[in-house]
Amino acid sequence: MATSHLLSIFILALISLSPIGQAKRNTPSEQKQAPFEFIKTLQGCHKGNKTKEIHNLKNYLHQFGYLQYPNRTHANYNDDFDETLESAVKTYQRNYHINPTGTLDAITVSTMTTTRCGVADIINGDNTMQKSGTKKHESGSSGHIHTVSHYSFFPGNLRWPPSRTHLTFGFSPNTPAGAVAPVVRAFQRWDAATHFTFSQAPSGRSADMVIGFHRRNHGDGAPFDGPGGTLAHAFAPTNGRFHYDADERWSIGPVPNAFDLETVALHEIGHLLGLGHSSVEAAIMYPRLSSGRTKGLNADDIQGIRALYNV
Repeated sequence: MATSHLLSIFILALISLSPIGQAKRNTPSEQKQAPFEFIKTLQGCHKGNKTKEIHNLKNYLHQFGYLQYPNRTHANYNDDFDETLESAVKTYQRNYHINPTGTLDAITVSTMTTTRCGVADIINGDNTMQKSGTKKHESGSSGHIHTVSHYSFFPGNLRWPPSRTHLTFGFSPNTPAGAVAPVVRAFQRWDAATHFTFSQAPSGRSADMVIGFHRRNHGDGAPFDGPGGTLAHAFAPTNGRFHYDADERWSIGPVPNAFDLETVALHEIGHLLGLGHSSVEAAIMYPRLSSGRTKGLNADDIQGIRALYNV
């Protein structure tokens, strides 16, 4: 009986999310190549090559903060694998713990083509993913243990004022009913791990943070790219905006070829609170997420939020 009841709840949740899936199936972009798939054709490329699609790789690295020519012109963003591009690829490889050869080897291509958060890894030239957090020394049975945290903050350490420890959140009218509960659970998990408390704002009342589902260019300067690219993005304090890409296939829990709403919410709420990306793969603030997976808060995430707010 209990199993039947849980199954009914799961089916209802999927039904409530079905408008997103249906709209996605009817979108012409469904028939197109996933946004990052072009990188697979560039495997093996290195400095000195002139190969079709390299200009798209330059745009990709520019989007996530790795590449910025002194003057962004059409002539710069061509198909020449130049020294500036090689340097950008090496920086990307270092951020993701790949041997920094500057060549698009198989592991680099695999990493670049994984779906991810739309927030850049390098913001205004500040490569936070290469900054270590606090260092700790702990003694154990095997002797002296050295650990390093790799959380990061937005440039300027943007955060909510000390007086704002209770924050409210709300949902845009376009949010599917089934997406509300996973986001609420994500806020509850951050609530339990931080000095913040969160509550959902009453209907019709303004909120500190607003969650919504959007497609393509939706007016915030950070357009989505359709299925299989960037999953969501959020803004640093105290902006409060958190957007899912409505063209993705969303799920509640780990479902093959779909993305868990709660896991993505945990990541984006971290941005809303002021955390940048982490180079620790187990951390919720790690930028990449494959389909069919769930994640929770990691010690690196909790250390980061406590360091940012000095609590």
